[in-house]
Amino acid sequence: MRALRSGVACAVGLLLALTGCQRAPDDGRPPRPVTYTSAPHDHGTVFLGPGDCSTRGKVFREVPCTSEKAVARVTTRYEGLTAASPTCPATTDFVLHVSESRPAADEDGDGSVPRGYACMRNLEPPHPGDPGQGGGPHTVVGDCVSSSGGGRVRETACDGSGERPPAFRVASAVTSRDHCPSTTALFVALGGERPVGCARRL
Repeated sequence: MRALRSGVACAVGLLLALTGCQRAPDDGRPPRPVTYTSAPHDHGTVFLGPGDCSTRGKVFREVPCTSEKAVARVTTRYEGLTAASPTCPATTDFVLHVSESRPAADEDGDGSVPRGYACMRNLEPPHPGDPGQGGGPHTVVGDCVSSSGGGRVRETACDGSGERPPAFRVASAVTSRDHCPSTTALFVALGGERPVGCARRL
């Protein structure tokens, strides 16, 4: 499916769980990569296709990657609706929910039709998706977390530059809690094939 040129995108803020900028019902099917017939870098043919670049702000716009306004690149693009976290690469800096402006086909009256999401990587540092940097859609080995109350943790920068000081660092990822070392002070949900993060106290 090809997204139209009139598409718009908005940032999806992620902590340990993904919440979309537009809540859409899960159709029960896992997201699948978009297959495009055009070249990935053919600016303007497909809205925010793999390899395309965007601006950043309240509205994300597609621009040539050579433009001085380009700040991030699409590494992977998925179509379809899902309530689960996207299968973006581990070092994804942020996720965009991509919509097509087409009120005639609008399902919920908000003026747009959801078309999927794009996994984005900043063209230049900082890269919040890298281990220890305090951001990105995934918590990975090397990330630090702090307690946010109610038995929950929040990812934060390991160097202490975030809003909260780091209290634990994810040292390894395993298939189940009983595989964590005895020095583990906290279990962190990671997802994927090794969904349990073994974190040590800092």
